[in-house]
This record gives sequence, C-alpha cells and structure tokens, in this order.
Amino acid sequence: MILRKTGLLASAAVLAVGLAACGSSKKSSGGSGAAAGTISGAGSTFAAPVYDQWASAQSGLTVNYQAVGSGAGITALESRTVDFGASDPPLKPADESAVAKNGSTAVQIPMFLGAITVSYNLPGVKTGLKLDGKTIADIYLGKVKTWSDPEIKALNPGVSLPGTAITVIHRSDSSGTTAGFTGFLAAVDPEFKAKVGEGKDVQWPTGTGAKGNAGVAGAVQQTGGAVGYVEQAYALQHNFTYASVKNKAGQFVAPSLASTSAAAASVTVPPNLGIKISNPSGTNSYPITSQTFIIVNKDLCKAGIPGGESAAKGVVKFIQYGLSEGQSILGQADYASLPPAILAKSKAAAGSLQCNAKPLR
Repeated sequence: MILRKTGLLASAAVLAVGLAACGSSKKSSGGSGAAAGTISGAGSTFAAPVYDQWASAQSGLTVNYQAVGSGAGITALESRTVDFGASDPPLKPADESAVAKNGSTAVQIPMFLGAITVSYNLPGVKTGLKLDGKTIADIYLGKVKTWSDPEIKALNPGVSLPGTAITVIHRSDSSGTTAGFTGFLAAVDPEFKAKVGEGKDVQWPTGTGAKGNAGVAGAVQQTGGAVGYVEQAYALQHNFTYASVKNKAGQFVAPSLASTSAAAASVTVPPNLGIKISNPSGTNSYPITSQTFIIVNKDLCKAGIPGGESAAKGVVKFIQYGLSEGQSILGQADYASLPPAILAKSKAAAGSLQCNAKPLR
C-alpha cells in the first residue's frame, strides 16, 4: 500500500497512476530477495507515480510512501520518522550536515529523470504553444497578464490567441518541482533571478498556490486561462496541453522521454552525486528537466532507521530494484531512465550502504 498526501485531486492521482500499488498480482523479486516487511518514505510528489509502480513490484515488502514534497521529506528523514527521504534538488551542505547528525553520512542516490511541463488551460487553443524562458518568467513575475500579450504572440505567429486573463498557479509547499522550475527561469532571466531566485521555497510575486503536483494539476484543470508547472505524468494524466519551450540551443522542444534523457547527457556528476540539470545544452534537450534522489544515511542502522535492520534491508531492496528492473518500466509512467554513466554511480552508492558497518546487499 502507498500512502500519498498530494493535496487537491490526490485520490484521482492514486487511482490513475498508482492502481498497481494497491492491487498488482504480478510481483517480481525486486532486488535483494531476503528483505521483507514494511518500509516508509516521504518526500517528492514529482517521484510519487514511479514509487507507486516500483512498490507494486515488491514481493513480501510493503512500501508506505507519503508524497509531501521534497522539503518535508528531508525533514522527515532528519527527524527519523521515515526510513528514507526523497528529494528532487540535490542536498545543500546544510541538509547533508543535518542528515549526518543522525550518526552517519548522508547519501543521495539519483534514481531517474522527469520533465516539468508548462501546462495551460486555454479553451480554443488545442495545439501546443511555444514559450521561451523570458516569457515564462514574465508570466510568473506578473508582467504578462493575458494570453494575447504581444510577448506570447511574437513566439506564436499565426496562432489565434484570446485575450483571456492568465491565472498563475504555483506550488504552496516546499517543492523539488519548484526548485527545478525556478532553477531554469533563474538561469535564463536575470530579473527573475534577482526578484524571485530559485529553490524549493520562493516568494512568488503573483499567482495562487496549490499543494503538490496533483494540487497544481487540479487547479489548472479547473481554471480557464490557468498556467502551472507540473511533472509530465500529472499533465498527461489530466490530458493537459503544454508548451514547447526554447532551449539553450535556440530550439523549441516539447517534453518527451527522448528530450528528457537528452537533457542529462552532458550533466556533470560531483563526488556526492548531487547532479543538477538546469538549462542543459544540446539541440534535442528539453530545458526544464529534473532529476530526483532517494536520500538515506550511509549506515542506516547506526543512524537509527525507524524499522531497524529489517527496514534497512528493505530500503536497499527497493533502491536496487529501482536501479535495475525499475529503470525499464519508467516509460510507463512517462519518466526517463538515468544515462548509463550516472546509473553506474547510483548502483555503486546503493552497494555501499551498511547496517552497523556491514554491507547491505
């Protein structure tokens, strides 16, 4: 069973994307077969549909995952109320130090990639619009107020745009999706960087907040003229129309599995694996692409994992499944697998996890 707290339309998200988590009759061994019992995790709503799928494939292991946002997930791990955390942005040094206070070094393991769409609800405009970073930034700064604004028209010659007012929807919770979205806008627009900045929590100058990807998706779906940033799986689930976004190479690229994978092709991998994809290079790269991590302590038992050694084995089983068989089913939920070089480093990190100084494999 998966426990999810994704705000507005959370039950719909579970039904549409996570049915397998509650009723799959087809199970796989899911990695280290000795692990059984129950493990708990919390964090990223961006990653929740995938963790639903992966949980349904576990034999003898129940995964209770609360989709409460990346910030809350890290806090839960720090306070030892869950067995693992999940975050889209890499850990900041302060986060690493806080997690390490549990008694063991923090480990962040890249798990997969996903596109953050600029989704809109604009009756009469059924084909994908073209937007660039500056225009998206100006919408979220409150400078572009209608869909017929000259800034949008200039990017979409020949498209009949109504004078409908734009209703801006953003996240209200501490969010990795927000970090990915604002990271792109801050990278391409100096005014946005100066006035709003980037991160899981920012002060928006305009718009209405909603909790979780499902909350933003629900608000966009219910509001004519709305625009919001949501992970692609949620956009597809709600049959949204979303924009093609201009990338660093000057190409307008729609979010897809191929363009999401292309965005990570040249990413630099630091020693702590804290990769960050922000306005990537490459002709075919979708520019608003995010990575997502599972966060644990290197020695889970020494750090006081709530479920003890059994849970430590279960967490490793779940991670190892995600980095092996789980990569092959990511496309079913509209996420992209890790490039081989990053995947190899993630597997090595998972293989280094311990319980009281003994390997967990």
